Amino acid sequence: MSTTKSRPYVILSAAISVDGKIATKTGNSQLSSKEDKIRLHKLRSKVDAILIGKNTLLQDDPLLNVRYSKGKNPIRIILDSKGIIPNHSKILQTSNNIPTIIAVSKKISKANYSKLRNFPVDVIVVGENSVNIKSLLKKLANQKIQNILVEGGGSVNWEFIEKNLFDEMIITVSPFLIGGSNSTSFVQGKGFSKISKSPNLTLKSVKKLKNHLVLRYVRV
Repeated sequence: MSTTKSRPYVILSAAISVDGKIATKTGNSQLSSKEDKIRLHKLRSKVDAILIGKNTLLQDDPLLNVRYSKGKNPIRIILDSKGIIPNHSKILQTSNNIPTIIAVSKKISKANYSKLRNFPVDVIVVGENSVNIKSLLKKLANQKIQNILVEGGGSVNWEFIEKNLFDEMIITVSPFLIGGSNSTSFVQGKGFSKISKSPNLTLKSVKKLKNHLVLRYVRV
C-alpha cells in the first residue's frame, strides 16, 4: 500500500448484500460471516488508521479495534462535523487505550468542543460547515499516517469516490437480499450522471469465503 505525498493511501471497505445494500431500513448491518470478520480484522491490523462517519458511530457504536485476529489496533478517525459523538460511546470510553482522532468543522459549538477535550482524543478542526475530507487527509499525511481503511456509510463512501480520494476498494458480497428504498446502499450521495464519470476500477483478486465473495478492486 503505497501513498502519495499529499494524502494517505485510502481503502474503501464494506460488506454488502447481493443487491448492493450495507444496512436494512432499520440500520441492521450484520452481513459479515465469522471468516470475513477475521479477514477484515487482519486488514485492520495492517493499516495505520480506520475511518468512519458519525452516522455509523451513532447506529453501531463500534469499537473499531482488532479482536478477531492478532495485531495492533489502528488509529481511529471519526468524521463528526458538529462534535455530537456521545460521551458514553465506545470510541470515547476507550480513547485512553486506542489513539483516536475526531475531525470536526468550524461549526462545532464551544460546548461540544470542550466535551471532546475532556477525553484523550486529538480534535482536528478542518472545514467550514462540514469536515473537508481533502484537507483532513493532508493533515493526516503530515502526521505520518500512510494508509487508511474507510468503513463508513454510503454518504462517507460517496465523498471519497466523488472527490477521487480513494485508491482501492474491498467488497464482501454477502448471500442476502435486503431491498427497500430506505435501506442504505454502499454508495449514497447524488451519484454520477453518466457511467463515463465513474472511477475506472481494475479487479485485482476474488476470494471465496464459504457463501461470501471478497472482491478487491484497485483504481486505475
